[in-house]
Amino acid sequence: MHTMWKGSISFGLVNIPIKLHTATEDKDIKLRTLHNKCHAPIKYEKVCSVCEEEVKPEDIVKAYEYTKGKFVVLENDDLEKLKKENEDKAVEIIDFVKMEEIDPIYFDRSYYMSPNEGGGKAYSLLRKALEETEKVGLAKIVIRSKEQMAVIRVYENTLIMETIHYPDEVRKAGDVPNVPAEDKVTKKELDTAILLIDQLTTEFEPEKYNDEYRTALLELIESKRQGKETVTAAMKEPAASNVTDLMAALQASIDRTKPKTAAASPKLAAAPKKAAAPRKKAPAKVKKEA
Repeated sequence: MHTMWKGSISFGLVNIPIKLHTATEDKDIKLRTLHNKCHAPIKYEKVCSVCEEEVKPEDIVKAYEYTKGKFVVLENDDLEKLKKENEDKAVEIIDFVKMEEIDPIYFDRSYYMSPNEGGGKAYSLLRKALEETEKVGLAKIVIRSKEQMAVIRVYENTLIMETIHYPDEVRKAGDVPNVPAEDKVTKKELDTAILLIDQLTTEFEPEKYNDEYRTALLELIESKRQGKETVTAAMKEPAASNVTDLMAALQASIDRTKPKTAAASPKLAAAPKKAAAPRKKAPAKVKKEA
């Protein structure tokens, strides 16, 4: 399993060197966008909104827009230094709370925790302590340049870290429009709804649920592939290199300077040349006498 973060977790004087591993994976089917005319993939280029020219990665800087059209430019060195200072800190568990006190709306992403070298005993100690007290640890951690709150708990005999949102990142439920202020339902309607819920109540078995849309989409793709309903992207003609252009120009120049001679047939070229016949002298003109 890929390690995406290394560091240490501490509570009190106990320090646990750990590694983080992503606990979930995105199984969305990625669809490419093609040009309908030639079925070649579409490229997306970074273009300056003023210069209207493509911008290279080395010409891009990061900035914070503090008001419309005005920015504070942040140098990469400053950002890297800030990131390094925070990531190098040990992650400290600052509080222990009951799991049921945290509403699920706060939860973000899950990461498995494994002990790094020499951390096995302390890892086991924290796991056992959390199980016995039925509590979870609250900690702060910097992941991908973002400081986050995190919950540390036990999941199937493994410590798991779940990042959670800060309170100011969760929008207020009171701002949701058109929510009825009072329940305007009859007792009969309520009893019927409760009866339906009771009939559909069961134990949670995650294995019996699946992504039906993803399954249907994969089946559609496979049926089209088996039926040869596929397309091939048009290939761009490779541009001639300068070396090729130079050689072509040199060869054309040589061909142009060659003397233009008629090509002799193979038979004539092989036959020996005959000696030229001597020219006959013209007869002398006789002058008539008057």
